[in-house]
Amino acid sequence: MLPTRRRGRARAVRAAAALLLTGVGAVVGSRAADTDAVTPVPQLLAFLPWLLAPTAAALLLAALARWRTGLVWGVATLAAVAWFIEPYGKTSAPPGPAVARVRVLTSNVEFGRATDPLVEAIGRQDPDIVFVQECDHGCADTLRRTLSGDGDGGYPYRQEVVGAGSEGSVILSRHPLDPAAGIPATMGMPGATADVRGHRIRLQLAHPMPPLPGHLSTWRSELSALRDRAAANRARPTVLAGDFNATQDHAAFRRILDAGYEDAARLTGAARTPSWPAATAPPLGAQIDHVLVSRDFSASRARFLDLADTDHRALVVDLTLHRRR
Repeated sequence: MLPTRRRGRARAVRAAAALLLTGVGAVVGSRAADTDAVTPVPQLLAFLPWLLAPTAAALLLAALARWRTGLVWGVATLAAVAWFIEPYGKTSAPPGPAVARVRVLTSNVEFGRATDPLVEAIGRQDPDIVFVQECDHGCADTLRRTLSGDGDGGYPYRQEVVGAGSEGSVILSRHPLDPAAGIPATMGMPGATADVRGHRIRLQLAHPMPPLPGHLSTWRSELSALRDRAAANRARPTVLAGDFNATQDHAAFRRILDAGYEDAARLTGAARTPSWPAATAPPLGAQIDHVLVSRDFSASRARFLDLADTDHRALVVDLTLHRRR
């Protein structure tokens, strides 16, 4: 009777290990196939590095059950997850000399709730250009009232999409801005062209729909629109910044990088630093807030800032524009 019970327990342990490995395998397989697939794969892809935990648990269960097939399966899955944790793509240094330096800050203020903490962070970080997502009417008014001066610490130039809740977005700049076509989307994605000491830099705020189960097609189409805009602008210096609602493990985001862009955080060695959800970052989370730059730029420093009253960490990067050869 005892051996029968042991065999039953062993079968249950093997089944649990197989279930874990099947789930992880579906996500890793989608990553390998360069597709975001369907729910729940896109949501889980955001946390791909953390799939090491269930894979390790499955390996332990396979070892306890003395299941050789499961051990081989688990080791292969562990190796695949580890492989894809590596930063995506290659980086290269701009060949031309440095011609301008610019500090960029991007922040999702969660329906305007973190506007005051953002204003304080701007005062401390002293960025040249600020991208603000989910900037509602109250947020926009506060930024205009507190930051629009043209003296030291002021941002007299702005381009915005006015909206309530998550729909509003603002680009603030110390450098002159010319209006540029934004991207029509569920939430505001304005564009502009900055004149930074005689050098024209195309700016595009990013805030596509998140990959909610009922809105995956919108998420894909808005990231695709960002990719198309990025590809159209790659012949000139360009900065895309904001809450992309995507990580390097999403195929739709990698296509933006493949259009000729690099992630500034990755250039400074912070490719996997979580920015969301702020309540669990940095120990646990995903980097969905990015500053992407055309290959005219190098990046020397990136900082993720904890702001009160928002579920996102702000990101500040120091960029150097290089002359093209």
